[in-house]
Formats: sequence, structure tokens, C-alpha cells
Amino acid sequence: MVSIPKYVQEFFPGKMAWVATATREGVPNVTPKGTVKVLDDQHVVFADLFSLKTRQNLEQNPKVAVTVIDPSTHKGYQVKGTAELLSSGPLYDQMAADLKGASATLPVPKYVVKISVESVYDQSVGPDAGKQIV
Repeated sequence: MVSIPKYVQEFFPGKMAWVATATREGVPNVTPKGTVKVLDDQHVVFADLFSLKTRQNLEQNPKVAVTVIDPSTHKGYQVKGTAELLSSGPLYDQMAADLKGASATLPVPKYVVKISVESVYDQSVGPDAGKQIV
């Protein structure tokens, strides 16, 4: 695992994320997620609410990439790592409570996906686009 730089951690809140997974055979899937957040300097999490393909892919192949962008500034970052699906425990309970507090119409998460970050990339427009940060 690597430490997510503080400026990348501070960039995540309030932004839509795109989560990329693949089947064991390498068939890709990308889907938007509104619940992605930085858990600590080595982990990113999101709630699995309606993510049938994402969940199936992560059960077969835990490798995942998460990209967060700000379209108004053309800045963005991507983290890559290994996912763990949690269906109970303190982190699951906290995410479920946070979602319930945010909107009474959202369902209880099927899982919380905890990602151990292994690399971070610049996804901003410009000469550093795609370069690995850590």
C-alpha cells in the first residue's frame, strides 16, 4: 500500500467518482459512484447500492481503479488498488448510517467496498496527465 497524498485526499469530497472493474477474463465495467470517500491515507471506500456488475467483478477479480474529476477545473486523480467487500462490521455500519442520514430513500448497502490503495495517478489535463504520483 501507499499513502494517498493529502492534496489528493482533500480533492475527493463532494465529487462524482468512476469505478472501473473487470471480470476474471478481463471484460471491463465502469460505473459512476456518488458514495466514494477517502477512509484514511491508505484506503478509499464506497457503498455498493445497485452495483450488480461491479460486485460480481470484484468477487472474481479484486483489482479496481477509481477516478475522481472536477470538470470545472479539469483536475482529477485516479487511485488503483485491491478491493475487499464488507457486509458487516464497524465500517459497514458507519457507511450505512451515513447513507441513511443523507437520504432516507437510499437502500441499505449490500456491501461496503474498501480499497487498499496501491498507486495514485494524476488525471488532470496537461503534461502530467497519466503520470504516477505514488
